[in-house]
Amino acid sequence: MDNINSTKQAFVAGEVALVGAGPGDPDLLTLQAYRFIQQAEVAIYDRLVSQEIMALLPDTCERVYVGKMQASHRVPQEGINQLLVDHALQNKKVVRLKGGDPFVFGRGGEEAQFLLSHGIACHIVPGMTAASACSSYAGIPLTHRKVSRSCTLITGHVQENGELDLPWQSLNDSEQTVVFYMGIKSLPIITKQLINAGRDANTPAALIRNGTHADQQIVHGNLITLPDLVLKHNIKPPTLVIIGDVVNTFDSEQLTNLGYLQPKG
Repeated sequence: MDNINSTKQAFVAGEVALVGAGPGDPDLLTLQAYRFIQQAEVAIYDRLVSQEIMALLPDTCERVYVGKMQASHRVPQEGINQLLVDHALQNKKVVRLKGGDPFVFGRGGEEAQFLLSHGIACHIVPGMTAASACSSYAGIPLTHRKVSRSCTLITGHVQENGELDLPWQSLNDSEQTVVFYMGIKSLPIITKQLINAGRDANTPAALIRNGTHADQQIVHGNLITLPDLVLKHNIKPPTLVIIGDVVNTFDSEQLTNLGYLQPKG
């Protein structure tokens, strides 16, 4: 058994905090994330960090934007890694602000490895990942007794060769919820491959755009109609794709506000 000091580690100059900012709603920040944000001297932040959360940074904090979009990276990952090291070596308290959780499709593991290899200590501050937060605000439980016994989170990024190499056969269980991050552009591939693997084409599905934000948009359909729904409703990233019977747990009219369900009539 590992011996770990159970007291909270102080944030000191020359260190980096990898902070999960959640999906956007500042109410979903953890107290720990807020504590680190308030101490930041340099904030290196992503595109998905909301303006409301950025406003919590101290006025004296230097802000460095390294936002990424699919196929359009403002700063490549190698450059982000080096920025973290460079600012830490200036004896600053560096906060790396990431949408969601740094260890869930956030490359936080890569950044932590790079920092440690350069002799820099780092704090790992969990955040609410989009799958749990956005689905909850959309009134969709990721698991539900007798409906979904498991949930799989997958990145929908297509590889450089244009392929989306995933274990499709393992995703055909009707009692499994599947959530795709960054999957809008690859939805035709996802839909085709899941159906070919045996997933029912009529499996309920939902698209959640700008989840937890005031302009959150939810579109319901089923697996086979997802690509058409993207075109019909002009759905753009950031959008979460949820596939599974849990999508229909509640009627859409029962969701009257973000994460707020009311009885019928």
